[in-house]
Amino acid sequence: MTPKLKEDAQRLVIYIGESDRWRGKPLYAAILETLKAEGLAGATVIRGVAGFGAHSHIHTAAILRLSEDLPLIIHVIDTPEKIEHALELVRPMVREGLITLEDVRVVRYTHRYLNPLPADRLVEEVMTREVETLSPEMTVAAAWQKMLETLIKAMPVVDNSGQVLGMVTDEDLLERAGLQQRLSVAERLDKPLLDEEIARLRQSPLRVADVMSKPPITAQAREPLGLAAMRMAKHGIKRLPVLNDQGQLMGVLSRVDILRLLSEKPAMKMTAPLGATQTVRDVMTPVIPAVQQDDELPEIVEKLLESGTHRVIVLDGFGKAIGLISDSDVVARIQPSQRRGVIAALFGDALAPSSSVTAAELMSPGVLTARPETSLVQAARMMMNPKRKWLVVVDEQDKPLGLVDRHILLRALTAG
Repeated sequence: MTPKLKEDAQRLVIYIGESDRWRGKPLYAAILETLKAEGLAGATVIRGVAGFGAHSHIHTAAILRLSEDLPLIIHVIDTPEKIEHALELVRPMVREGLITLEDVRVVRYTHRYLNPLPADRLVEEVMTREVETLSPEMTVAAAWQKMLETLIKAMPVVDNSGQVLGMVTDEDLLERAGLQQRLSVAERLDKPLLDEEIARLRQSPLRVADVMSKPPITAQAREPLGLAAMRMAKHGIKRLPVLNDQGQLMGVLSRVDILRLLSEKPAMKMTAPLGATQTVRDVMTPVIPAVQQDDELPEIVEKLLESGTHRVIVLDGFGKAIGLISDSDVVARIQPSQRRGVIAALFGDALAPSSSVTAAELMSPGVLTARPETSLVQAARMMMNPKRKWLVVVDEQDKPLGLVDRHILLRALTAG
């Protein structure tokens, strides 16, 4: 299995001669075969042009002396545990030469199977060109109205010259304008409740410029997709306004745009070596926000607030994932007379109303699941087809082991 190198590693350096042998074959070849068989991350043989060693004989690659015993250097980098094992194997093989060992810091260790993202594509080839925008003078009520009409939860704020000043999301309106629910919840509310929210926001003197996130984190239209994706993963954001050379808005690059591109990428013709690809086991979080199928409304709301994820998995009596509940599911499926109380509870302003409705009654049945050995590319395809935000990693008994969401997936793909 190909190891996943951590930052702290060691470098084993072996100095030998080209004419050195081990059991009838060149020593360097025998060392490489031994290291490969033991699953080391990799090794490189470097051929010197000249040198001298224990016998003080100068060996050179001059044109008339190509048959001389030229110096070879073998570099091996891996975890301290692997290097210690490699040293035990190699030490008896080097009967004349030098072996050194030193600590190193691994900045990046990767290969084609760990980099399925087409990082060399230009951002402008992948971005969404049709963009809904807000003006800085717009009221927060008008901004919220536009989000409700378009069902777009994040919009760039653009001035008259097309310059991007910031971004406004429904989360910004929640935190800074006093909005009472996220867009995904609001789109499932009745019109009277929505009209009340709009009327209340109209009393606010706040403008978009007052609540927007600034300065905006952006991407250039002609920069490599890999750089933009790394920026998105680093800052934990879902969308980047894309600018032209004059700094004007050209489009928006979303996390979904990137994952969709990956999910549509043709499969590699070569079969990856066992363990060479990253799997969901490598990147999943073991923290799974979950409730039992018989849990009632107060327990469900408490878990939603505790997890901060806006959704929880529902488990049956055997510990298997059977459904999912989002905060919007709770609002939409609870009795209309209890909706105000539930919205206040989800906002953290009140306790959830007493109700005997259970998780089994509120959940959306079925959960997207995958085995631990599922590759990240396969996971992206699975999550893009039904536009699922969560992938639950399960064992042979279909019991949850971990969770992969879109942020985890993008972060793993950009880290390589």
